[in-house]
Amino acid sequence: MLGSPNLFSSLSLLIGGRFSRAKQRNKMVSFISLSSTIGITVGVAVIIIGLSAMNGFERELKDRVLSVISHGEFEGVRGPIEEWQSVVTQAEKHPKVEAAAPFVKLTALAEKGQQLKAIEVRGIDPSQESNVSNLNHYIAPSVWQQFKPGSKQVILGQGVADLLNVDVGDFLTLMIPSSGVTTKVQAPKRVRVQVAGLLTLNGQIDHNLALVPLADAQQYAKLGRAVSGVALKVTDVLDATQIVREAGNTLDIYVYLRSWQQKYGFLYRDIQLVRTIMYLVMVLVIGVASFNIVSTLMMAVKDRASEIAILRTMGATDGLVKRIFVWQGVFSGVLGSIVGSVFGVLVALNLTDLIKGLEGFIGHKFLSGDIYFVDFLPSQVNFTDVALVSTTAIILSLLATWYPASRASKLNPATVLSSK
Repeated sequence: MLGSPNLFSSLSLLIGGRFSRAKQRNKMVSFISLSSTIGITVGVAVIIIGLSAMNGFERELKDRVLSVISHGEFEGVRGPIEEWQSVVTQAEKHPKVEAAAPFVKLTALAEKGQQLKAIEVRGIDPSQESNVSNLNHYIAPSVWQQFKPGSKQVILGQGVADLLNVDVGDFLTLMIPSSGVTTKVQAPKRVRVQVAGLLTLNGQIDHNLALVPLADAQQYAKLGRAVSGVALKVTDVLDATQIVREAGNTLDIYVYLRSWQQKYGFLYRDIQLVRTIMYLVMVLVIGVASFNIVSTLMMAVKDRASEIAILRTMGATDGLVKRIFVWQGVFSGVLGSIVGSVFGVLVALNLTDLIKGLEGFIGHKFLSGDIYFVDFLPSQVNFTDVALVSTTAIILSLLATWYPASRASKLNPATVLSSK
C-alpha cells in the first residue's frame, strides 16, 4: 500500500504533519524548530510593515505634495512675463497639459514682534490656481472664496504661523526686497498684512510658504501686469520633465523650464531606492531564517531515524521519505508566513496611530515638519506586497528542505535498526 502512487502525497503530508506536531525527543530540535518559525514570522512581519511605510510615503508624496505644487513652471529668461495670457493659452494646447495658471514668486521676511521667518511668498489667482493644484483642499473653503486682492490678505502655512505665534485675524509685516536698477543698497519694502487663513499640509511646505492674491503680489514686486511665471499641471506626473520641455518649445518667448522633479524628485527616487533595498532585505532576512529549517530538519532526520527505517521496511520509497521531510519544513515556513503576514498587516494598518502614541509617550517627534515633507509616519497596505512576501517565505522554506529530505531518503534501514 505504501507503494501506491495515489497515496504518496496524502501519506507524506499526514506523516510530515505528525512529525511537525509530535514532541521531539531532543529538546534542541524543538528549540531550533521553534526559532526557525519565529524567525520567519518576524522577518515576514517586519518586511510587510516596512513596505507599507514606503507605500504610505509614496501615497503622501503624490496625494499631498504633488497635488499642491506645480508639476512644471515657465519663468521668463529676460525678466517677468508680460504676455502671460498667451503663454497660458499656448501651453494648454499641449495634449498632456491639463491646465496652466500665472504666479508671482517673492522671497520675504515675515515679522511678528521679535520673531522673524524667511518665507516664499506666492501670488496666485484662486480661480486659476484651483485648476493646477489642490491648495484649496488644505484651506478653509470660506477663506479661499474670500481671498481677493486689495484687502492686504495673506494665507500662512501652519508651520510659519506656529513659529510667529499668529492666528487667523492677526496682523504681521512682510519685508520684501526692493527691486531696481540702482546698485545702492535699498531698504526692503514693508507691507502690513492680515492672516486670512492657514494652509495645513503637515509637512515641510507649511513651514516656508505664504499665499497672497496675484494682483497684490504684482503690486508688492512692482511688476505691473506681468508675472514671474506660469505654473502647469500635466496628465502624467512622472513624465513631467519631458512634457514641460515639449510645451516650452512651442512658446514664442524664451523661458526657463522647470519641473517638480528638480526640487522634489529626490524624494521619489529615495522612496523607490528604499523599496528596492527592502525587497533585497526581505530575501536575505527570510533566507537566513530558512537556514534554521535546514538545521531543524537535519536534527529531525537523526531524531526520527528509527521511524524512517521502519517506514522503509514497510515499503516506503525514497520519494515518499523525501516528501515527508519536505512537508515538515514547509509547515514551519507556512506557519511562520501566515502568522507573520497577519501580524504585519495588523501593525501596518495601525502604524500611524501606533507611532503617534509612541511619540506622545516619549515626548519626541520622529519626523519634524520643517525637515520632512510630512510630519507623521504614513502607511498603506498593499496586499500584492503581502502575497509576494508570504510566497517568498514559503518558497525559500521549501528550498531549505531539499538537502535534509535527500539525506533522510538515503538512510539505510538495516544500519539504523541494528544500532538500536
